[in-house]
Amino acid sequence: MEEVDLKSEKYEKHRAAGKILADTLSEAVKRIEVGVTHLEVAEFAEGRILELGGEPAFPVNISINEEASHSTPGMAEKTKFGEEMICLDIGVHVDGWIADAAKTVDLSGNPKLVEASEGALEAALSLIEPGVNVGKIGEVIESKIDKMGYNSIINLSGHGVGKYDAHIGPNIPNCAIETGVELKVGDVVAIEPFATEGGGKVTEGGKEEIFSLIQRRPVRGRRSRELVGLIENKYKTLPFAARWVEESQGKISLQRLKMARIIRGYPVLREQKGKLVSQAEHTVIVTKDGCEITTK
Repeated sequence: MEEVDLKSEKYEKHRAAGKILADTLSEAVKRIEVGVTHLEVAEFAEGRILELGGEPAFPVNISINEEASHSTPGMAEKTKFGEEMICLDIGVHVDGWIADAAKTVDLSGNPKLVEASEGALEAALSLIEPGVNVGKIGEVIESKIDKMGYNSIINLSGHGVGKYDAHIGPNIPNCAIETGVELKVGDVVAIEPFATEGGGKVTEGGKEEIFSLIQRRPVRGRRSRELVGLIENKYKTLPFAARWVEESQGKISLQRLKMARIIRGYPVLREQKGKLVSQAEHTVIVTKDGCEITTK
């Protein structure tokens, strides 16, 4: 098997993205407090990524209480943080090479739930090395969360990250599975436990503020054609926020592209109503001796 050069340009850009993300996430969580708007935090983080030399790999996700993923503010949204559980999930890329990390801020008075996902992440990271089966990682995540008195969300998982693709193989389950691939040197993966008071499965909600390009095909209307060109050139296949394009192109154009199956939407994923969710995530490079955390 050909030896992987972990000092190559690809891995250096993964590391650069991770450093930008670590700094941005650390600064952004400090801005989360009761009365601050979701949009203020999202725009701060996305702007900070650009200032530090990166690009957002996807819109900043701000998930509240039972929400787990795919929630980002709409344009001019005025929703404010309250006494809630808040998951902040951020992605950064440098020339397409991605880092992905998340942290939960508890303003609800349930710190043990945050400890459950953070403890599961720490336990999973300690296992990572060449040859470890991803099923074993899932088993440890699920066991750690269970011992804290919560459920692991089993239909969400960690994942590999590629060039301009934030979700590729290998899949890193958040529960024990009998079959799974083994990690190898050079794999770049995001480990992403979710702990919940709920049943451990999310379903799709109604709100969609995040989209991505599926394919390019003929579409009627100048504005719609311009929007396809903008998406293809600026975001490629990475997810983007409606608010990033609405000011110039309008929401009607987005819906036309969705109906034409040129773009897809990402509905908010949520647990049972009123059942809190916490999330913790780091991106790692698998090395000969274990792993290197790029987002710490």
